[in-house]
Amino acid sequence: MSTTAVPDVAVAPVDEGFWTRTRKVGLVLLALGLLATVLFGALATGEQARFTLSEDAAGAALEVNGTVGAIVFGLITLAAGAAMLAGLPKRWFVPALAVGLVAFVLSFLCWQVSAAPTGQNFMPLVNIVRGTFLLALPLIFGSLAGVLCERSGVVNVAIEGQLLMGAFSGALFGSISGSVWVGLVAAAVGGSFISLLLAVFSIRYLVDQVVMGIVLNLLALGITGFLYERLMQTDAARYNSAPRFGNWEIPLLSDIPVLGPALFRGNIFLYLALVLVLVIHIALFRTRWGLRTRSVGEHPTAADTLGVKVLGLRYRNVILAGAVAGIGGASYTLALFSFTKNMIGGKGFIALAALIFGRWSPTGALLAALFFGFADQLATYLGAINSIIPGQFLAMLPYLATILAVAGLVGRVRAPAADGKPYIKG
Repeated sequence: MSTTAVPDVAVAPVDEGFWTRTRKVGLVLLALGLLATVLFGALATGEQARFTLSEDAAGAALEVNGTVGAIVFGLITLAAGAAMLAGLPKRWFVPALAVGLVAFVLSFLCWQVSAAPTGQNFMPLVNIVRGTFLLALPLIFGSLAGVLCERSGVVNVAIEGQLLMGAFSGALFGSISGSVWVGLVAAAVGGSFISLLLAVFSIRYLVDQVVMGIVLNLLALGITGFLYERLMQTDAARYNSAPRFGNWEIPLLSDIPVLGPALFRGNIFLYLALVLVLVIHIALFRTRWGLRTRSVGEHPTAADTLGVKVLGLRYRNVILAGAVAGIGGASYTLALFSFTKNMIGGKGFIALAALIFGRWSPTGALLAALFFGFADQLATYLGAINSIIPGQFLAMLPYLATILAVAGLVGRVRAPAADGKPYIKG
């Protein structure tokens, strides 16, 4: 058998020109730093901005003069932008971006806290961190469900329906049985039911996955709304009074300043969300199952050739994703509220945005969900201190960040190659 030598072909490097991604982001940070230094510095007052390490104004606090803090943090943002504009090495891109954005937020907070009415010029960091995680919980579970589906090659637009069905099932069966654990299992089954329909129609019958996801969201909304009116609304004591999970305090860890009371005095859903992020990340990138899942999401034909059962793996992962999202829905009805019609209120679509912003990875999805949760919590805090910034403006910021991420401003964002593409075994 003869072999043919293939001559080496020199590939010319791609000329990115002067305006590389790093320099574009640096220009944005420069603009933000200028805004923070000039505008925030001018609007801030000379009052001390207090960031308390507790749940109220009492106790230890980090204090900074409002005007000085707004200007200094604005200058840090300017410095980070200038460094990136000057051509910072790629390995320093993420740290410089993080420093610039955090400094910009701190400059904004120095303005807002110092300008708050007398007696309200403090920010309780424990409440902010706790509220951030609490608001992010359904987003974390929903985005993890998206990771499991889309890494397997199935677009999951039905996260909203999975969360809603999980919330409803948890409330209904938890109320009937009087057990939170029965409610939790029922929530996982409810979310899996929506996922099963998504899997069957998308994988078996090759229905458009995006359209199918929207239809399933409407189906979940209709079923839960109908049963709510017929059962829960007529007899709430029997069908909509599920017991609630209490908070579990972890000794020693709960004594850590700020993070301890916020993270280690929470309910089961908080701990479960953090554990699932770790477990799914390790499983996805360190196990044979993860390798097969990623190969099915990138190149199912090649995976099939190597003996991977593409369709079976997709079925299992999509149904598992529904169970995860269903548990996320139960974080409402088994920990916080009674069930109401359409109580998820679009969180499933926000989770989908967090999935994209987090680059289809569990840890990225967690950070993106926390970003969304922080924006919501910050809007609540600013409303409490009568800020001149409209809450609607803050609510739109995470979506703007998602658009910028998808557009490639903060790096290349690419879905798995086979995401949304049906696989027909030859």
